[in-house]
Amino acid sequence: MKRTLTLALVAALLVPALAAAQAITPSREEVIALTADWDGERFEDGRPKVPDAILERMKNVNLEEAWSVLRGKKFEWQFEGRWKHVHLDQTETMVGRALTATFVPRRPDLDEALTTKGHAGGHVGGRNSWPIDMLQSGDVYVANAFGTYEGGPIIGGNLATAIFKNSQNGVVFDGSVRDIAQMETITGFKAWVRDWHPSYNYDNMLVAINRPTRIGEATVLPGDVVLAKREGVMFIPPALAEEVCKTAELVQLRDMFGFLRIKEGTYTPGQIDQRWSDEMEKDFSQWLNDHSDDLPVPKEQIQELLKERTW
Repeated sequence: MKRTLTLALVAALLVPALAAAQAITPSREEVIALTADWDGERFEDGRPKVPDAILERMKNVNLEEAWSVLRGKKFEWQFEGRWKHVHLDQTETMVGRALTATFVPRRPDLDEALTTKGHAGGHVGGRNSWPIDMLQSGDVYVANAFGTYEGGPIIGGNLATAIFKNSQNGVVFDGSVRDIAQMETITGFKAWVRDWHPSYNYDNMLVAINRPTRIGEATVLPGDVVLAKREGVMFIPPALAEEVCKTAELVQLRDMFGFLRIKEGTYTPGQIDQRWSDEMEKDFSQWLNDHSDDLPVPKEQIQELLKERTW
């Protein structure tokens, strides 16, 4: 009798857990728990809302600078390369907040169950459009479709139009897409994809929105800052986004100063490439102060850097 009651209790506890596990979209509380390092503003769905001002500064960050900061913080797997691009001739950078989606090979019973569950939860239409319906301005649609090629194109002309309408941004899509000619007519739309294929999607199905996903060798959480350039894509934890910007700005300014002083003959390359002396550091700080109106980093950010320096 005691064993029967215990099993009944376990079953009662598991039923809501299993029901929640079947939901494609996690609750706000789940997303907050996944991204607990972020203590700033959040979207209604729980995703970290890194300020627009940080996203704007991030556009000038090089991948090498971001990679160095993240690796120094033990985030080893936040970069993925080997992409094909849409509209790279218009811009070489895309920055935004990740809305994640995960696709797996199609299985009929699970496909039906997830559709039923999603419709009951308020989603409408086919599952391919559900993440796109949730996009907000400044988002980047980050989707793992396990590199599918034939039978895998989830995104075509219609969905690309909807993605840009909702986000004013683009996609990082680990799979093939179709309708590339139509996509190229969407001014401002940007995409990092694996390949093109004329087929439609009959090989995979959506199983998760705004949960952790994998893009190649990178792990991505909802709300990560996406920094996409010609060479590849970096996924930056929200709590580290401002530090990445500050570090990159300082590195870029030091490089400008170093190149200038080498050309002038003030310092040798060997002096610039090693730890700077106190006199060189003072020279750099004075140069920043004297040229703050002419440098690529805004004056207020330079003043902030100067306040934080100890020499």
